[in-house]
Amino acid sequence: MRITCIAFALVLAATAQGAAVPNSHVVHEKRESPPSKWVKREKISSSYVLPMRIGLKQRNLDRGHSFLMDVSHPDSPNYAKHWTPEEVIEMFSPTEKTVDAVKEWLIDFGINSDRITHSDNQGWIAFDATTEEAENLLHTEYHIYEHSSTGHVTPACDSYHVPKHIREHVDYITPGIRLLSATKRGGTRPPTKTLPGYFPWSEEGELATCDKAITPACKYALTKQKYPFGKPRSDNSLGIYEEGDYYAQEDLDLFFANFTPYIPHGTHPSPAFIDGAEAPTDTANAGGESDLDFELAYPLIYPQTITLYQTDDLYYATNLNVTSGSFNTLLDALDGSYCTYSAYGETGDDPNLDPVYPDPTPGGYKGKLQCGIYKPTNVISISYGGQESDLPAYYQQRQCNEFMKLGLQGHSIFFASGDDGVAGPPGDDSSNGCLGDNSTIFSPAWPNSCPWVTNVGATKVYPGRTVFEPESAVVDPEGQPYSIAFSSGGGFSNIYPQPDYQKAAVAAFFEKHNPPYPYYEGNSSFGANGGIYNRIGRGYPDVAANGDNIATYNQGNYSSSGGTSASTPIFASIVNRINELRLNTGKNPIGFMNPALYSNPWMLNDITNGTNPGCGTVGFSAVPGWDPVTGLGTPNYPKMLAFFLTLP
Repeated sequence: MRITCIAFALVLAATAQGAAVPNSHVVHEKRESPPSKWVKREKISSSYVLPMRIGLKQRNLDRGHSFLMDVSHPDSPNYAKHWTPEEVIEMFSPTEKTVDAVKEWLIDFGINSDRITHSDNQGWIAFDATTEEAENLLHTEYHIYEHSSTGHVTPACDSYHVPKHIREHVDYITPGIRLLSATKRGGTRPPTKTLPGYFPWSEEGELATCDKAITPACKYALTKQKYPFGKPRSDNSLGIYEEGDYYAQEDLDLFFANFTPYIPHGTHPSPAFIDGAEAPTDTANAGGESDLDFELAYPLIYPQTITLYQTDDLYYATNLNVTSGSFNTLLDALDGSYCTYSAYGETGDDPNLDPVYPDPTPGGYKGKLQCGIYKPTNVISISYGGQESDLPAYYQQRQCNEFMKLGLQGHSIFFASGDDGVAGPPGDDSSNGCLGDNSTIFSPAWPNSCPWVTNVGATKVYPGRTVFEPESAVVDPEGQPYSIAFSSGGGFSNIYPQPDYQKAAVAAFFEKHNPPYPYYEGNSSFGANGGIYNRIGRGYPDVAANGDNIATYNQGNYSSSGGTSASTPIFASIVNRINELRLNTGKNPIGFMNPALYSNPWMLNDITNGTNPGCGTVGFSAVPGWDPVTGLGTPNYPKMLAFFLTLP
């Protein structure tokens, strides 16, 4: 929930809570200091009602890795034998002991049982409480925090406490210490120039200028594909996620007319609109992200279809800058078990950071939060994200578990790795987007560091080079050609350890191409001995694709754009094409593909040139084998297709 102006007016100064924390309680979450753009404001009125949500510890999450490897590793006898949603719920729901212990704690405190609801996926307990009740329950103080750039305000505390015997049963509680600020991954990058409104379509002419503009013919040559053909299946649409950014049909039609005349005028994504979302928009308001995603994907998959997961009504999607609202409204709509409104009238989303429906604002979506209304497509491309430092580990881990569950069910989730090299966006945690007192520590991205998604970095055809020569990692200094710098996001998580499937590849990187930087080992030793990255964290990206100088039509003009938001739908489209052929032979979709990629890197084009600078360094280097700049490399469609068709 975002506090509206009316609600904000109810936030008044309250008296400080004087009771000391009893010895029976321990700190469950604590924030040392807020991210630099969040400002702590006044205390919240003691009578203000907070929608409290307690995330319960789920069972068997420690077995999630082995479960997912069992259906994802090509050497497993159960490869592609994906689980049903019901099997996932049954395996991971909290124990009765956990549910009973938390309910008993609340009732003993004075929260009547009729105020407490339990979600249908068993993962959440919800109740409304006044600020005074919540502060006394958790031995904390709630203040308003305001984001200095967006003006977004949210209630939060610096820390909170739970009884010692309850801690083992609780993941995290909201409102709590979370402060969230996430962004699009490129796509809206200011173009270098506006070009003529018509580009004569000629494959030969395009291939001669791929170092200046990546067109569909360039993409085919880079990935070694042929034009799509055949009758499309109805059960294999490519999913693309958008929030607060909208395509214009006129832009798509201009692109088709100039580059892909075999795609009919009027071709558009199938709507999967979530919680009042709408699309398309008029040309003047067309978003660079959405136009780019569709203009990249359609030439690679047509006549296959695209499903647009457009989330949230206009008020939430734009006015309150929830454009990357932790992806929870998307996950709610795809997985009813993730969403608690479906049976109990409350949500497992963060009620202070995610949209709340019905939306009371004028013109807002008046329906309930939509839960489990869409079956997830086999492949979903997501070009949005933030940094690990934007929010606590509990929140990220809980969401990461959902991506693991989607992988168990056979869905491939692709994320753009970010556009700021080893740093975050400038001004996020510091002026240069880096961490630590001196702003020198690399800032890993979220949810990219989750081990159960596939991260896509960016490459480019350097000036004077051709599509028949090896690509390089994107390194675009400010003004060359974009008005802001761009390099492929990559690095090592401060939250997740290296998953088994990538340990050998990461070890080889360190052995043969050891970076010249001091490091620390684990977040508990963050920055120790001058270390600027976590040597034992999950490495990303996993793969890469071209993401620079992309020819696009936006707001009626032909221009160039770039970002890992471009490389992600390219890689996702290729996997969608492979799934089509697997399905045609009676096989299941690939699902989570990282184990297959890391154990068979030969099917990708290794990238060995370029870096991803940031934090006063040149970043990491693209080298033979896996690296935290371009991962294992770019797609080689014939090799990937041949390999995945051999699997059961």
